[in-house]
Amino acid sequence: MFANRPAAEEPRLAVTRPPRRRLRRVLASALPVPVVGLVLLVASGNLLLPLRQVVDIEAKMASKRDFFQDPVVERLLMKHGFRVRITNMGSREIAKQDYEGYDVVFPSGQPAADLISRERARVNRPVLLYRPFVSPIVLATYREYAEVLTAEGAAKRLSSSGGRPMYYTLDMRQFLDLARGKRKGAQRDPKDGYRWDEIDRNDHVRNGNKILAQTSDICESNSAGTYLGLVAFVEHGNDAPDSEAEAEQLARKIKPLLVEQGLPSSERAETYLSPDGQSIAPVSVIYEHQFLAHQIGYEARKGATDDERVLLYPSTRFVTEPQLVALTGDGARLGELVSEDRELQERARELGFRSRNATSGATSDELTRFLTERQIPVPTTSADDTRAVLPSLPLLEKMIEIVGDCPDRTGNQ
Repeated sequence: MFANRPAAEEPRLAVTRPPRRRLRRVLASALPVPVVGLVLLVASGNLLLPLRQVVDIEAKMASKRDFFQDPVVERLLMKHGFRVRITNMGSREIAKQDYEGYDVVFPSGQPAADLISRERARVNRPVLLYRPFVSPIVLATYREYAEVLTAEGAAKRLSSSGGRPMYYTLDMRQFLDLARGKRKGAQRDPKDGYRWDEIDRNDHVRNGNKILAQTSDICESNSAGTYLGLVAFVEHGNDAPDSEAEAEQLARKIKPLLVEQGLPSSERAETYLSPDGQSIAPVSVIYEHQFLAHQIGYEARKGATDDERVLLYPSTRFVTEPQLVALTGDGARLGELVSEDRELQERARELGFRSRNATSGATSDELTRFLTERQIPVPTTSADDTRAVLPSLPLLEKMIEIVGDCPDRTGNQ
């Protein structure tokens, strides 16, 4: 009876595959957090990065810490297995203090690097030097002040591709004459230097302060020490002193031009770029890269450059040579990487530095191209500018100590 009944058909179970996105969400909710993290690392291609051995570099740095503290640079260094831990201090302070236990020191100019190199050579512990980029000393100011100096004949607008100029050349002789009370051939009491409102015929700036450039601490800062050397060169008839007696006499002569500015700020660029900078320091000695980094960032945020901040390029000038001083093998590997890695050199340009060619050592034209692409005016200097010469290292040290009343290594005056 049952034999002729047709067999019942097996029920079919329909299985649908969830979309891949949904599957990932399901897995993410079901798997432990560490496993999810591993999956994400594999997907991003960064699986091996956290597992790579990271070398901690202990460093003392001055203004060039701007580069190493940049988040993009930190990420690029980490990709190569380096993490840089920075102790911040002035260039001269770096050279004068103990640097045992550090892998690299990075003063902002050659004098401080030379002090370190000589001291290490004296104890038979030579160093390796790297020059990944350069950044000239400049006088940063505001357009109204630059135009007052231009009307006075102490500054001249540099050629601009369009719009108002961003760069000027400053006649250092005339600028210092104003600070010494000399104007248009007439000399009054040298202690009675001219003030801004005395030369401002159109009432643009309304500032009764003396006409001076403000620096960072002369006892600590390379930019301040370099500006001291620049002032000394001009005041000495475009020549550097040759003897200790000559250097001491010259230091006392120029001291009023450098210490009548009030208490120096530890970081002039920060003051200059602050909203109150114009009322605090109309003219500040900084590095070119600090100004350019501001303009690059400003243009990226607002689509135009900061038209009120401009640069004065001294007609008598130095090109500062920041030198990364490697004290250990790890420090040397970092120096090679920063000098030769294409991505790090490209980032240096984005931060306003003039990068060096890794093989020839000459500065490249990449910064010019980078600025031009972003329609940021490119700095140009006059071919007639005078190249200043710093005094020899011992004489420069003596002059800095006299002008700044600097303590010696033992802390005595």
